Amino acid sequence: MLLTDLLVGLVVAVGLVGILVPLMPGSVLVAAAVLVWALVLARPAGWVVLAVVLALVGLGTVVKYAVPGRRLAGRGVPGRTLVAGGAAGVAGFFVLPVVGLPLGFVGGVYLAERLRVGPGRARASTTAAVRAVGLSLLIELVAGLLAALTWLVGALAV
Repeated sequence: MLLTDLLVGLVVAVGLVGILVPLMPGSVLVAAAVLVWALVLARPAGWVVLAVVLALVGLGTVVKYAVPGRRLAGRGVPGRTLVAGGAAGVAGFFVLPVVGLPLGFVGGVYLAERLRVGPGRARASTTAAVRAVGLSLLIELVAGLLAALTWLVGALAV
């Protein structure tokens, strides 16, 4: 089991980095690693740990979209602005790998807001959108860290 625990721990760590660096689906990697661990362990304790991890990752996913989305709606930033930012971010990712995603997102949000509200108010909307994305990232990271901690406690206890 030690080799399995080490490999699962490595994948969980890569998943946590994946939350911060948009190259891979971080939360999905954490959950998938714990699923493999539970399958290999094949004990009730492993399934309980997996259930808690899936609940944390699922809750984190819901909250990471709900809370920032509500804040942006309260600031008057429409969803189409975020879609424009997301599209520009994806395009930016292919032009400048890794760095292009956040740069493209910010540029796309600013451009969409500049067209929508003019240059004077575009900066405030862009700042609100960037803060919302940061909050979303923080929420997912906290959920991922709690899931990783749950697995670690479960692995040490078994």
